Amino acid sequence: MSKKHIYDVLVIGAGQSGLACGYYLRRTDLDYLIVDNQEKCGGAWNKAWKSLTLFSPAEHSSLPGWLMPKSQQEFPAKEEVIDYICQYEQRYKLRVKRPVQVKDVRKESDYFKIITDSVTFYSKSVISATGTWRKPFIPDVPGKDQFEGRQIHSAYYQGPDELISKKVLIVGEGNSGAQILAEVSKVGETSWATQKPPEFLPDDVDGRVLFDQASAKYYAEQKGEKFDMSKYNLGNIVMVPSVKEARDRKVLHSKGQVKSFYKRGVIWESGEEEAFDVVIWCTGFSYVTDHLQNIVSTDERGKINTTGTQSIEEANLWLVGYGGWTGFASATLIGVGRSARSTVQDITNKIGKKA
Repeated sequence: MSKKHIYDVLVIGAGQSGLACGYYLRRTDLDYLIVDNQEKCGGAWNKAWKSLTLFSPAEHSSLPGWLMPKSQQEFPAKEEVIDYICQYEQRYKLRVKRPVQVKDVRKESDYFKIITDSVTFYSKSVISATGTWRKPFIPDVPGKDQFEGRQIHSAYYQGPDELISKKVLIVGEGNSGAQILAEVSKVGETSWATQKPPEFLPDDVDGRVLFDQASAKYYAEQKGEKFDMSKYNLGNIVMVPSVKEARDRKVLHSKGQVKSFYKRGVIWESGEEEAFDVVIWCTGFSYVTDHLQNIVSTDERGKINTTGTQSIEEANLWLVGYGGWTGFASATLIGVGRSARSTVQDITNKIGKKA
């Protein structure tokens, strides 16, 4: 019987977060492997709707080590981002194995046992970088299941072609809600439901400014200083060209909150009933951490208690790219590099190999 191979680090997920970790791992003498459940490179960007763009110019939307090639438009399009991520993986010859679906992670003696749909891997440490895309979140609004029209989440929205002449309700006050509203309102009648009034950033503030502000806040807090970032909230809507155009058409108006659903539509907080053909939920995501539930605790959205990117319950588990709780702007292309670098340094220090 052959002796089982034990990796120093196994990374779960080869989207932007997993590849950023791979960039730093390749600069160490750690024995690592990245596994990914997709047939092809590109991560969650392959699932996004056709017209989705970044919020920042290419030079401010790059993974560590290599700038994204300049786009022909102000903000890189979905296909440009996918092409960049795929080239990045090839450029650095990152050790990626796909398609591999991780089903469960367990602890066996001093090692992790990573059970997949094909083979079982063993590793001294694990970096989970599975993101959120496979866990769309839809709030529990009264009567939602009674609605007889079509309901889709932004995770499965591809474009407005199937919505021509439909009456569509967009739910959610974030960037996805504003962008999808902008294009669907060109082909059908739309209404916008939000929990709070949408907050729009100034026209000259894009993702580059947001990241700079997040960085300034991070460094201020490291020094014990206060930093007012209130007007640059990462949850506010970036005025990309399509949203500016929708503003000019005067369609960026929220009708407020939905109180409940009925068979044909919704009842607004005002008591008004309104019928719809389709509801598009732009209400965010939970965290894809089901594979870790046998080694750590998660809350109802899949969040895990961490210090930085390191799990508090399981010291040899790190989580990269899930959003604010795993580092400032860690769910962005430019922001994940900081989290990836510190994570790999932590693992290197713990295992005792050279960075």
